[in-house]
Amino acid sequence: MNNSPRAVLLGPLLKSVSRSFYLTLRILPAGMRDPIGLAYLLARAADTIADTSLISPQRRLELLLSLRAQVNGAADDGALARIAGEVAGQQAQPDERALLESLSAALAILPQLDVQDQAAVRDIVTTLSTGMEFDLRTFPDETSGEIVALQEFSELDRYTYLVAGCVGEFWTKMTYAHKPGTLKAAPETMLALGVRFGKALQMTNVLRDCARDLRIGRCYLPEVMLARHGLTPHALLQPESSARARPVLFELLRTSLALFQDAVAYTLAIPPGAVRLRLACLWPIMIGLDTLVLLARNDAWLDPASISKVRRNDVYRIIAASLPMVASNGMLRAWTARRIRAVEAALSAATRP
Repeated sequence: MNNSPRAVLLGPLLKSVSRSFYLTLRILPAGMRDPIGLAYLLARAADTIADTSLISPQRRLELLLSLRAQVNGAADDGALARIAGEVAGQQAQPDERALLESLSAALAILPQLDVQDQAAVRDIVTTLSTGMEFDLRTFPDETSGEIVALQEFSELDRYTYLVAGCVGEFWTKMTYAHKPGTLKAAPETMLALGVRFGKALQMTNVLRDCARDLRIGRCYLPEVMLARHGLTPHALLQPESSARARPVLFELLRTSLALFQDAVAYTLAIPPGAVRLRLACLWPIMIGLDTLVLLARNDAWLDPASISKVRRNDVYRIIAASLPMVASNGMLRAWTARRIRAVEAALSAATRP
């Protein structure tokens, strides 16, 4: 058994903090796992800093920026100790605490990667942390009782790029670097599809988590969209808000569905023989589409007690169903088309007089 710090960080610790994403990581081709796994660990640490509400938003921002600087090679011997000292002890989950206390070891892995991977990991962590910075600068303290909304859809679109669209971009770069010749389409085509793939997943997260986000002062539903239906961010906390805000939900579900169609196109652009890469893309697509169906059918989607979450057994069902189909373009097209039609049918049923 390899008990080196690298093996522990990119093995047991990564598994414990990445939850369902670990399934995707493990199915990746070997050469892609370490840079993507390391990027995940560093981004997860940054996210934990940004989300630790027992620390003031301003201090979280300072610590987040200091971690970003460390990732990008800044010399500050005390930065990681400050993060461990101030943030790790606030974590209820021991795995999150262990990650924050292991940042020095995680950063030591970075120069062990090849130069291209080092640059890609730094870029993705920088971009993701910029999305976290946006949250901390835009929204109020979680305990303030205030709610701030994004103003325009363009802000939401930019946000989904910063926290997820960029991951599709990174993933695509890793594929070109580690599996040369696998992707036949032009890089600019695949990079654009990869961005839309990531945005699809984040739009789904935004809609699924809207009820909880509202209660910590964050409204990702653009204010101009709410205003068209006579709504304000605070009004979304009212019991009847789920029904009143459904037109906003449906508009964003249709936007998400278009993004998922490009995610399917991305997956089908991967050769049938690249089974691991296809599965790594297919699973989040199918889970995401199932989530959209649940959202479209959820009359209480803004109730935090009624979150539209795909059950663990359904995730296992998706994994099992994918295995005999993954190498067939025809079967994948049919399967994804059925789920897309299910979303469309749920939207049609919900809007029928």
